[in-house]
Amino acid sequence: MECIEWLFFDVGSTLMNEEKAYLHRLHDVADAVNKTFEEIYDMAITLYKENKKGDLEIMRLYGLPKLKWYKEDEDLYADTFEVLDELSKKYKIGVIANQSLGTAERLEQKGILKFIDLVIASAEEGISKPDKRIFEIALSRAKCNAENAVMIGDRIDNDIVPAKQIGMKTIWIKQGFGKYWNVAREEEKADYEVDNLISILSLLG
Repeated sequence: MECIEWLFFDVGSTLMNEEKAYLHRLHDVADAVNKTFEEIYDMAITLYKENKKGDLEIMRLYGLPKLKWYKEDEDLYADTFEVLDELSKKYKIGVIANQSLGTAERLEQKGILKFIDLVIASAEEGISKPDKRIFEIALSRAKCNAENAVMIGDRIDNDIVPAKQIGMKTIWIKQGFGKYWNVAREEEKADYEVDNLISILSLLG
């Protein structure tokens, strides 16, 4: 990719592995509705394949309140540190993420904030993806034109579609439940697809 200055990453299921947190929540759902974990997990996968947010949709279907998300279950993917270390030598690195308050502090605790030049998180901005304004805020603070930036994320609806709409390049990283998304429309097609972070180095390294 030519003329790229900034790489913007999502956090959940992109830099941070959320698998344990999702499974923990689905166990709680199963307990709350007196179903087996396997039944609830299979239902969640089916819903994700229908381009729905499986865990949230199940809670809605069963009339449950939004159950706890266990942030303590999140951890970096094995290749996160290496990839950010390498890419930060060539590009400016930013984050555009739907996260609760304290995103920068959590990234610092995980040891990767030193690679990141700009953190734009929904809780602090009062705007959540897929609202295009959060991408525009990030580009404005980075002093970067959309065509000189790449958005890297696991979610077609939150990351790829709005970033494409404002002219950013896009990389769909097929990790977490986001990998089950069925791409049906032209606006959902990322410029590139990868199965893990390390594969981004061959594109951008």
